[in-house]
Formats: sequence, structure tokens, C-alpha cells
Amino acid sequence: MSDSRNSRTIPGGEGPRLLTADAIAQLVGGELRGDGTVRVSAVAPLDRAGGGDLTFLAAARYAPLFSRTQAGAALVSPELANEPGAVRARIVVSKPHEAMLRVLPELYVAPPRLPGVHASAVIGRGATLGRDVSLGAHVVIGREVVLGDRVTLEPGCVVGDGVEIGDDTHLFPGVSVYPRARIGRRVMIHAGARIGSDGFGYVFNDGAHQKIPHVGRCVVSDDVEIGANTTIDRGSIDDTVIGPGTKIDNLVHVGHNVRIGALCLIMAQVGIAGSSHVEDGAILAGQSGLAGHLTVGKGARIGAQGGVFGDVPAGETWSGYPARPHKEALRAQAALFRLSGLMKTLERLIDRERR
Repeated sequence: MSDSRNSRTIPGGEGPRLLTADAIAQLVGGELRGDGTVRVSAVAPLDRAGGGDLTFLAAARYAPLFSRTQAGAALVSPELANEPGAVRARIVVSKPHEAMLRVLPELYVAPPRLPGVHASAVIGRGATLGRDVSLGAHVVIGREVVLGDRVTLEPGCVVGDGVEIGDDTHLFPGVSVYPRARIGRRVMIHAGARIGSDGFGYVFNDGAHQKIPHVGRCVVSDDVEIGANTTIDRGSIDDTVIGPGTKIDNLVHVGHNVRIGALCLIMAQVGIAGSSHVEDGAILAGQSGLAGHLTVGKGARIGAQGGVFGDVPAGETWSGYPARPHKEALRAQAALFRLSGLMKTLERLIDRERR
């Protein structure tokens, strides 16, 4: 390592990686202001960062924290580059969040992937395993399963009969995939998720709720990420489909026959009832809920805890309960808050009349 100003080191071949501020500036294409020899080995928020940490400042409301931070280096947006603070090295870059995405893999190197099949894994008859698969302890693979190259199934995963999983997909511990599901390439499914379980479908007949057989599939497209303990039902007759590049958070429920388009963001504790369609690029914020058989249009946004009972046009932002266009929801909420003051005034007038 001839030039420490541009070095990335692993002390003694082990331990955390070290990046100089100069190396970070070159990595993200930013402008270095200050001491380029400052070394960092971790990332931390402004209020907890120490001299060996990298932090960032991208919004003016965090400037007071920046003035007190002990971080060794910081990624800073151009409009905030001159904010007061004792950081020894500032890397000025137009989008600090995106720059951080480039730095993180350099500081936090993923552990090496170890292909192989654990002795306790159970593999069903007719299953096909691609090259360099990794099957952890107590993994169960059903009959006629097809695993692509470099698929990773961590301990306790269960994959039902006839499932197909594409190349480079990673299932974290305890994921269950029901029979006949299709999972694409480069998919990440986090611990405890359930893919392809039966939907909630019944017909009341002869004095009982008769279960509707679910014969559709659950199809997860390429580059999808599914959070921990999320459940996605199979279709009843049609398929349930998650489009390419969509990201689903933890504790989300997706009902039967739902179709979610490409590049959607579905956040924590969202519930989507059966046969609803969420078109490309839509965003459903935390704890929002969709009734069945409706459409959220392309690029639409549903605010946190929004309760949607009708179709949402493409590109619009809706919020509230029941959900309505966001500005209308804000006006309704403001009117409700004013109502309390009006009631107090009315009560005083009534009391005065009684006297």
C-alpha cells in the first residue's frame, strides 16, 4: 500500500475495512474539503458518529446535529457544504444518499458465499439443482423442484413440490414456498416469509363456510425483495403476480389474485385484499390498506394508514380514511380540527342564553 491517501486497508488481513476521505471522494465523484488522510471504518448517524465514522448531511433540518457531530468525515450536499461543524473532511456531492450506497459495500464487505448442501438437507425426487447452490441445515426441497445457479436457501427453508427458483435468488432462514410457486432471478426473501399460501376465500353453503380451492400460483418476478414475515397468497383461479423490481417491506399481506406491477414500493404492514391491481411504480406507505377488486394507477401514492375503497387514478397522491386526494384529505382534517373550537364557542353561547 504505497499511498495511504488513496488506500483501502484491512488491518492484518482481518477486521473492518478502512477508507480515507480522499478515496471516498474519488469513489463517489465528490469534492474533498479538508483532510484527505482521515480514515473511517464505519457509517453512523450524525448524533452517534465518532472520529472513525462516516456520516452525511442532506437536509437543512439536521444542520444543528451536524454542528455537534464528532464524525471524522461527512458526505454533504452542495447547498449545505458551508454549514458550521468540526468534521475534519467534507465530501461535497450532489446526492449524499446515493453516494452512501456506493460507499457502504466498500466498508461492509459481505461474507463469502459458500456453496454446498448440508448433510441434514432433504431433497425430493426429481429435483434439479443448478451450479453452486447453497442449501443450509434442515432445508427441505420437494419433488420436481428446479433451483437455478447460485441459489441460496438458508437453514429451515421449505420449498414445496414443483417450485421453480431462478439464478442468484436468496431465501433467508425459515422461508416457506408453497407448491408450484415461481420465483425469478436475483430475488431476496427474508426470514419467515410465506410465499403461495392459500388465500382467504369461502362460500357460505349448508350452514358453513366452504373453502374455495386455490389452484392458481404465486409468481414473483426478477429483482424483487420481500421482507421478513410477509405473506403472499397464491391465486384462487388466476395467479398472484409480483412485478419485476418491486420491493415489499416486512409484515405485508398480499391477498389472492393480486397483481402488483414493476418497481412498486410496498411498505410495512400494508394489506392488499384479493384481486386488486397495483400498477407500475406505485407507492403504498406504511399501514395503508386496499379493499378488494380495485386498481391503484401507475405511479400513484397512498399515504400512511390510508384506507382505499375505490380506484386511485394514475399519478395521484391519496391519503386518509377513507382515502381521498391528499389535498382534499388535508382540508377535511383541518375542518375537523376547527370543529372542536366551534363546538366550544357554541357551548359558551348556549350557556350564556341559559343564564
